[in-house]
Amino acid sequence: MSEGNVVKVGMADLNVAKAPDILTTLGLGSCVGIALYDNITKIGGLAHIMLPDSTQIKNNENVAKFADTAIEKLICDMSIIGAKPSRLVAKIAGGAHMFEFKNMDDMMRIGTRNVTAVMEILKKLNIPILANDTGSNYGRTIELHTDTGILLVRTIGHGIKEI
Repeated sequence: MSEGNVVKVGMADLNVAKAPDILTTLGLGSCVGIALYDNITKIGGLAHIMLPDSTQIKNNENVAKFADTAIEKLICDMSIIGAKPSRLVAKIAGGAHMFEFKNMDDMMRIGTRNVTAVMEILKKLNIPILANDTGSNYGRTIELHTDTGILLVRTIGHGIKEI
């Protein structure tokens, strides 16, 4: 296995890469990491979204910040470097409840809303979700290995998972 470059994806950010590069994003709390992958071309894409829906917010210029616009941009960017949208599969992680309050209404449950939005958008685009590690009350750091399509999920106190 040759060593690729590690491509960092910040909060409200996205990027694409080809094998053997690794895409990584740190500190997913209520945010959701969306990893898309084309197994034939070994092209991956990773988005770190903060909010479910760009249409609900006035300041929505950053497409990577929202589930609806980030997924579209990721597909477009991956296509430009050779991925085929019909072959894409997804893995997602994050969407935690970092803070729990009594009488929390749904507006406060941003992690759950992010996960739901991502799942609905991927379903609408016919992109199957092969695995997910979402919810609970702890943060995650993820790495998408473009040579294999494996998504490593690292957590403090909960170890490392391969999904």
